[in-house]
Amino acid sequence: MRHLGAAITELRRGFCQLRVPYSSDLTQQHGYFHAGVTSALIDTAGGYAGLSTYSLGDSVLTVDFTVNLLAPAVGDFLLAEGTVIKSGRTLTVCELEAFTLRGGERVHVATGRQTLIRLADTSDRPA
Repeated sequence: MRHLGAAITELRRGFCQLRVPYSSDLTQQHGYFHAGVTSALIDTAGGYAGLSTYSLGDSVLTVDFTVNLLAPAVGDFLLAEGTVIKSGRTLTVCELEAFTLRGGERVHVATGRQTLIRLADTSDRPA
C-alpha cells in the first residue's frame, strides 16, 4: 500500500479504515481515482479488519471479493472501510465501503463484499 500512499486511519477489532490522498498518478483518463486503486484499497481494508479478529500469529488471504462502483471517485482523499460481518474459524466475511472526501463532504463511491481465509500460525513476513 506504500506505493499508493495509503495509511491506516482507524483500526479496531473487526474494522479498518484506510486513506489515500489524491494524486494524478492514481487516476484514470477523467481524473477520478482509478477503479483498481479503489478495489485494492477496500480489499486491503477488509483484510486488516478480518485479520484483527484472529490471533497475532495468523494471516489472511482474500478468497473472493466483489465491488460495485456507485459514483465517480472524485475528491481530495479516498477512504476505504472494511467491517467484519462474520468471523469464523476458517472463513471471514466482510462488508466493504469506499468514500471520497470533497471539501469535507463524504461521498459514497463503492460498496462490496469479501471472503477471507484464515491461515493459522502463518506469518505475513517472507521466509
